Amino acid sequence: MADAPYQPLAARMRPQRLEEYAGQHHILAPGKPLREAIEAGHIHSMILWGPPGVGKTTLARLMAGASDARFIALSAVLSGVKEIRAAIDEAQLHKQLGEKTVLFVDEVHRFNKSQQDAFLPYVEDGTLIFIGATTENPSFELNNALLSRARVYVLRSLEEEDLLELLRQALTDSKRGLGALGIKADEAALRQVARAADGDARRALNILEIAVDLAEAGELNEAVVAESVQGNARRFDKQGEYFYDQMSALHKSVRGSSVDGALYWLARMLDGGCDPLYVARRVVRMASEDIGNADPRALSLCLNAWDVQERLGSPEGELAIAQAVAYLAAAPKSNAVYMAWKAARRRVEETGTLEVPLHLRNAPTKLMKAQGYGAEYHYAHDFPEAYVPGESYLPEALAAERFYEPVPRGLEIRIGDKLTYLREKDAASDWQRIPRRRAGGGK
Repeated sequence: MADAPYQPLAARMRPQRLEEYAGQHHILAPGKPLREAIEAGHIHSMILWGPPGVGKTTLARLMAGASDARFIALSAVLSGVKEIRAAIDEAQLHKQLGEKTVLFVDEVHRFNKSQQDAFLPYVEDGTLIFIGATTENPSFELNNALLSRARVYVLRSLEEEDLLELLRQALTDSKRGLGALGIKADEAALRQVARAADGDARRALNILEIAVDLAEAGELNEAVVAESVQGNARRFDKQGEYFYDQMSALHKSVRGSSVDGALYWLARMLDGGCDPLYVARRVVRMASEDIGNADPRALSLCLNAWDVQERLGSPEGELAIAQAVAYLAAAPKSNAVYMAWKAARRRVEETGTLEVPLHLRNAPTKLMKAQGYGAEYHYAHDFPEAYVPGESYLPEALAAERFYEPVPRGLEIRIGDKLTYLREKDAASDWQRIPRRRAGGGK
């Protein structure tokens, strides 16, 4: 009799009953609505959103089994219109026979809009129960029409204790697991596997299977596990949810003056393979948006770090970026320039093409001089302190606008004092080119 075809340990240990399912207690604990729906055999269309290896496919299979429904699986990576049509035809046939069908679509976010729309009428008329699995944020990757017909469940990375229980089951199960091999594994080695798996059950079982193959005399220890773990275990995607979440965490740590938090998220991103030059560019943005003129040296330091990364690469460049990030987090904070710039742009959009006042225009020709260009312009350097009290440099309609309001932190304390002093000189001057108005343009 021929030997049974090889199956990876992760495939052999796939749970057959809901009681064997690891993790996701927040949606599957006794009394939770989804748990009760599964036990009652009344499941509904849904989207399972979570990282790899947390049991999305397994949960879909268990729900289909509990509902006595046929299970059809498609992969959005490999399937197209032909496969979708065939799955729908099969579901319609079994509907006529009084049978329910669960259509499971893995990586559903890879289907385009028209492909996602193809399921809608058959979800509505009960031809099939649609279950989509995705590692990407459904809000961005799935159609609103599909989302409105399917409830979204968020699946989380498995906790270390969940992974440990799964590993122990694999080592003791003699039918599906490794129990027949009599492997002895110490607790420290199993925890090392669980940590290396980083919340991914499939990865945990794959590491365990490799480690068992390398173990000598049936002894599984930390040295063997270390040899079995290859590459980077931390999750990171260069254009997906983890990417933007971690960049957001880095930026907010800087803004919140947490040096430790900023350095941690920087390390996470670089460890995951993020391009250091991308990080350097975003760090420059942080210098202008959140530190600004409270400490203008921050921008120069960030530009220098970017330059070091471009010139020298890693690890020197990464260290320079880390230096800049630490400085930004510890620096006094001001978003005054950022808010002023937004306000100025908003007023440009609101007020259209306001004319440049004549006194601010250049007059290189006789005609332009005759038109009054540059007339009554006061050269600031001819005045005490190089300042013309009462002069206006805005269009007449915006003469009293104030966009920049320094905060009382860092160098902006002195900048604010200077602006207050100049405004007092304006108020005390004998003339105003433009009548004074309140901020916002009201008289």
